[in-house]
Amino acid sequence: MSQERANVATLKGNPITLIGNELKVGDQAPDFNLNKSLVDTASLSDFAGKVKLISVVPSLDTGVCDAQTRKFNETAGTLGENVVILTVSVDLPMAQARWCGAAGVDKVVTLSDYKTRSFGEAYGVLIKELQLLMRSIFVLDTDNKIQYVEYLSEMTEHPNYEAAIEAVKKLV
Repeated sequence: MSQERANVATLKGNPITLIGNELKVGDQAPDFNLNKSLVDTASLSDFAGKVKLISVVPSLDTGVCDAQTRKFNETAGTLGENVVILTVSVDLPMAQARWCGAAGVDKVVTLSDYKTRSFGEAYGVLIKELQLLMRSIFVLDTDNKIQYVEYLSEMTEHPNYEAAIEAVKKLV
């Protein structure tokens, strides 16, 4: 049974409850099965041998999520072939693809947790009240060990882009 973590996060100052255990640097990243499309899925093993920056957003159709995904898309090309940037939300895969096309985002891989919310629970970012994912960043080394993690305490704030990118650069 997953733990509920109350009073650790807010949405515009209002408390929200996160479901799942908080992951820490040094933890082995939980595997996942996320949708690339309605039928195609991806798991952690699909990105074996690469450094992974996992950017978790509530919805690509909101201002901060849009900016966060665009920022990592701009940076992706400078990090080398051994790095993959994954953006995870509960947006439907078709909506993710539409948004990426409209935004010109082509260097990050968008994955959806819309079916089971199992990623959200495993990574401790599922918002009980909204069934969305809390903004957060995870950097995994090539062995899927967490080397950097940022759980934002306020959903509407931006993550520390520079710290996440520096964590990736230390691994390549």
